[in-house]
Amino acid sequence: MECRALEGVVLAPGTIVGVTDTVADSAAADSAAPDAEATPETEKRKPPPATVLLLARHAVTAETGSMLSGRKPGIDLSDKGREQATALGDRLAGLPIAAVYASPIERTMQTAQAVAVKHGLEVRELPGVLEADYGEWTGGKLGDLAKEDLWRTVQRAPSRARFPEGESLAEMQVRMVATLERVVADHPGEIVLVVSHADPIKSAIAHYNGTHLDHFQRIVVSPASVTVFQLSAYGAAMLKCNDTGSLEELIPSPPREDAANDSADASGETPSEGSAGEGSDGEAQT
Repeated sequence: MECRALEGVVLAPGTIVGVTDTVADSAAADSAAPDAEATPETEKRKPPPATVLLLARHAVTAETGSMLSGRKPGIDLSDKGREQATALGDRLAGLPIAAVYASPIERTMQTAQAVAVKHGLEVRELPGVLEADYGEWTGGKLGDLAKEDLWRTVQRAPSRARFPEGESLAEMQVRMVATLERVVADHPGEIVLVVSHADPIKSAIAHYNGTHLDHFQRIVVSPASVTVFQLSAYGAAMLKCNDTGSLEELIPSPPREDAANDSADASGETPSEGSAGEGSDGEAQT
């Protein structure tokens, strides 16, 4: 999924200013008052800058695709999974990531660590993005589970599905979104990574795109893929979905020359030569 590049000014590692056109249009409409001067009161009312949220699924294990691992402990990445995690770290190495969070089980923590090491960060455990609690289904073979009556509900009407001695998919979505919202609130204007699992990520994609949970099985989230949202007070914009390629277009642009000139005009000063970064047309790279 291709999107416009993020346009903004880098303030510090992991911090950006600026939102996509989708979100910015609403912001501009709400704040359109060209003759009004900024006051301490209006500054207080300004919403926090948009947060770029990266949702990555863990890399593969020996059970991926054949077993419902769920929250079963002791499942490490396979050799292929470690290669995928390393490749994910390389893909995200150029982004100014401010924090790395992960579901607190082996496969997600190991995947997150491969990214965190590139940024000199520690992985923060985030229980709210754990895999669904599949209850008695945990550790079952997918081929066997597919024969159960409940499987049809999970596939056709997941909002009504509850796993035996586990949680419902609706409960999973509520805790996932609530946890992500807390992360976003803690990182205004920053780029953050959350490593989770297929079903929780699919439920978050459905939520932020205004799609009913009963349609979330139409969404595909591959191992070591990245889905990207830009979240602000004015809404959500999905920049990437199930992406396994380059993420270079998410790197914030350098300060624009015209922005520096605008600032200089407002202050009555002339910028010194070389004080502004190179201009950028903000177009997406393919």
